[in-house]
This record gives sequence, C-alpha cells and structure tokens, in this order.
Amino acid sequence: MLSTLAIAHYRSLRSLILPLDRLNVITGANGSGKSSVYRALRLLAQTAQGGVVRALAQEGGLESTLWAGPETISRAMKCGESPVQGTVRQEPVSLRLGFAGEDYGYAIDLGLPPPIPPTMFSSDPQIKREAIWAGAFYRPASALVERNNHVVKLRDGRDWRVLHREVPLFDSMLTYCADPQSAPEVLRLRETVRNWRFYDHWRTDADAPARRPQLGTHTPVLSDDGADLAAALQTILEIGDDAALAAAIDDAFPGATVIIENIDGRFVLAMRQPGLLRPLRAAELSDGTLRYLLLVAALLSPRPPQLLVLNEPETSLHPDLLPALGRLIAACATQTQVIVVSHAARLIAALTREDGCNALILDKTLGETVISGQADLDRPPWYWPNR
Repeated sequence: MLSTLAIAHYRSLRSLILPLDRLNVITGANGSGKSSVYRALRLLAQTAQGGVVRALAQEGGLESTLWAGPETISRAMKCGESPVQGTVRQEPVSLRLGFAGEDYGYAIDLGLPPPIPPTMFSSDPQIKREAIWAGAFYRPASALVERNNHVVKLRDGRDWRVLHREVPLFDSMLTYCADPQSAPEVLRLRETVRNWRFYDHWRTDADAPARRPQLGTHTPVLSDDGADLAAALQTILEIGDDAALAAAIDDAFPGATVIIENIDGRFVLAMRQPGLLRPLRAAELSDGTLRYLLLVAALLSPRPPQLLVLNEPETSLHPDLLPALGRLIAACATQTQVIVVSHAARLIAALTREDGCNALILDKTLGETVISGQADLDRPPWYWPNR
C-alpha cells in the first residue's frame, strides 16, 4: 500500500505531498488540481511501462506540463504584501514524481538535455535521476538503487556496484534494469507499479464498445475501454464473487439482475428489470446504467490490483446511484487500495462516512495546488534525491 505520493513542478502542483490510506477521496473545486494529481499518478505508472517520456510528449512536453509560476513563493507573496513576479531561474528544469509504500519508495526526476552538443531533441525530456529506497522517505543510507543520468548502481552491502553504465536517458531503469538475479528490487517495484489500474471516462454513447457483442473469453480484468464488459461480468459470475455482484446490482436497481447471453460465441450483456416483459440488452441501456455496470465489473475484479484509481466515476450517474457506488467502492477498499478523484457531493459524503476514509480537499493559492488545512508539520516526511 502507498503511504505517500509526492509531486513537484507538474502543472499546478509546485510541491504537493499527499498522505495516503487504504481508501482515499481527492476532491476540490473545478481547477483546483484534481485532474493534475490523476495525471501525475498515470505518469508514474508509465515509468514501469517504459513510456513516461512519450506520455509527457503527448501532454505537450515539459514546456506545457512544467509549473508555470515562480520558483519560490515567499511569505510576502502569500500575504499579498508583494506581487507574484518571475525572476531569473536559479535551478535546473526539474519535474519530479515519487511515492513511498510499505516496502519500497521510488522517485524520478525529469529535465531537459544540455544545450551542448546541439540536438533536434532539445525539447525531449530526459531522465536525470531515479532512486529506489527502503522506508517511508528517501535517505542516502536507505537507498537501494540509484540512477544518475546514464549510470545505475546497486547497493551491495556497504558498497555500491555499477549495474549499467549506458542507460538511455529516455528509458526508466524500471524497464531497462529489471532483472530477477542482478536487480530484484527493481523488478519487484516495476511489477508492483504495473499492477496499478486506472479507469477514466468510459464511453457510453450509442457506438460505445461496451454496448457491442464481443467474443467471450475469461476476463478477470476489465479493459480500459470496457469493450469486454459482458465477459468480465460473466467471469465474476463463474469464478468471482457472484453474490457481491448480485448485491451491487440490487443495491442500485432493486429487483434487477444481469444476464449474459452467448450468441455464436459472442457475449451480449442484458439486464432484467421488474415490470419489463423482456431483458434490455446493452444497446438499450441508459448511459448511467451502463456506466454503473462498468464500475461494478472494475471494482469486483476476481484479480484485484494493489492500487485502483478512479477519475470522476460519477460521470453520467444519477445522484441516487452514488450512495450505492460509494458502498461498492468501500467494499473494494477492503482488499485493494483505492483512490477516487471526484467532485460529486453525494459520493464524497458516502465515502467519508466509511471508517478510515482519507479525504483530501485540494485548493489553490496563487495558482499553486495545496491541500486545504494542511500545515507544514502535517505533511508526510519527504526528501527528493539530489541530482
């Protein structure tokens, strides 16, 4: 389980350190930085897939994603005694992402290539620093694996052993150096991050993949686009918690049941509801009903992830469905860590009523995202590895 998420110089997140628990809900007004936190988590996940630099490029590169305010915000600026104004940059361009968990912590520092020698890729982000450590926060004494530009070294007793000398600056050491014999720590962390699961804005229009019949195969993990929804629900019915599935449907739609039809090997989702003479197939379901079924399939996966992140799951749902969704999310959090990014009051209220729910309210001060009510001493301990 993650205990801390740290983000620096990414969009409005100049220096944000979030404490995490088993069940977390991140909320705030529009423009407060909720989506930036979600995107930062997805960028961290891309390090284990070898695509963090490409993902940054798709967002517009460092020029578009880097914190656009001053390097430091003085107390006088916060009090309104002096205007916010830029100065000559003192520090190198740096976008940092990191987390700490029960076993290991990880941090990555991205910057720009030096001006000499000149290159056509002068705007392409480079990985300057990476580190894996044991414990709640980074200390040189607790570091297990260190990457400085091209060189990756591994702690060997009290000494360091060079693992690689020519790691490309666009490749994370999580993908380049993961080896079960020479670097088991890197491999374990990579597989942990690859296990994270994200769901964000499924399509529910008339041509949505979830509405179309699909070839049926065992599907313990719902796909990102929800195309295999029928197969995922049937997998839950056969090898998962079928009682929890029935209860989740009945909680939201009393008396309703889900049916999966097999037509020449293709699975078709249908729902039987009280008062109707025939079940409604996926193509006939409302957007909200279809989205709720997608959330059920994601949250009741027979192969639960270590971390599940939901971005605005309330989209298209009627407010009356949100308490049932909150109960479903809370049940999921008993076996996996869950982060929910939302601004739906009824869903937030349902989640915060659960024991141990960690509610983080984001706010903006001088363009910077902060956690409402968090004082300096309330922040989890965190130190970035130096370049």
